[in-house]
Amino acid sequence: MTVIPAIPALPRKYHGASVWALYAVGFIPAVFGFYLGATGQLPGDAIKEFEHLLGLWALRYLVATLSITPLRDLFGINWLRYRRALGLLAFWYVVMHFATYMILDKYLDFPTIVADIARRPFITIGMAGFIMLIPLALTSNNWSIRRLGSRWNRLHKLAYVIAAAGAVHFAMSVKVVGPQQLIYIGMVMVLLLWRPLRPRFNQWRRAQIGRPSFERAR
Repeated sequence: MTVIPAIPALPRKYHGASVWALYAVGFIPAVFGFYLGATGQLPGDAIKEFEHLLGLWALRYLVATLSITPLRDLFGINWLRYRRALGLLAFWYVVMHFATYMILDKYLDFPTIVADIARRPFITIGMAGFIMLIPLALTSNNWSIRRLGSRWNRLHKLAYVIAAAGAVHFAMSVKVVGPQQLIYIGMVMVLLLWRPLRPRFNQWRRAQIGRPSFERAR
């Protein structure tokens, strides 16, 4: 049985600082994208490009958030302390994505925005994902975890639905679905499939750990 080398653990005293560092680094794409747009360095329609960039990074952070558990299960990489930060980064990127659409693209023309949501399925799906993401962001704190108990876990399973909605929204927002869209759809599908497989895998792994070493070596 192959043993995967352990990744050196970060000393506990640096955990808090590393989370704040993740927030700082996590907003760099948005800041840099805004700078490029403001200085005329984004190709084509700068507003659309910036809106696309924000949505793409939101999807990336959603996928990263949902990857934390499989990474721990399969490879023993325990980055659970970063899951909340990644989820909140995804939320704020979605907020910026829709704010760019509503303010910079549509100039807060609410009749047009409402018509877009009702008439264009990919915007409908994206808005539904955004609405579902709001309660997750509001309850991403220790007080809510204590208050909600087991209901908190059930509520936050919505993250899988939101990630699927984000991948579909991304694929439908382009005229031709290309490799990039297919990669994100594939990653979300793998994460969704892992959920029902996870209990069986963990049961098998516990059984392997419990077997005598000479049996495992056979």
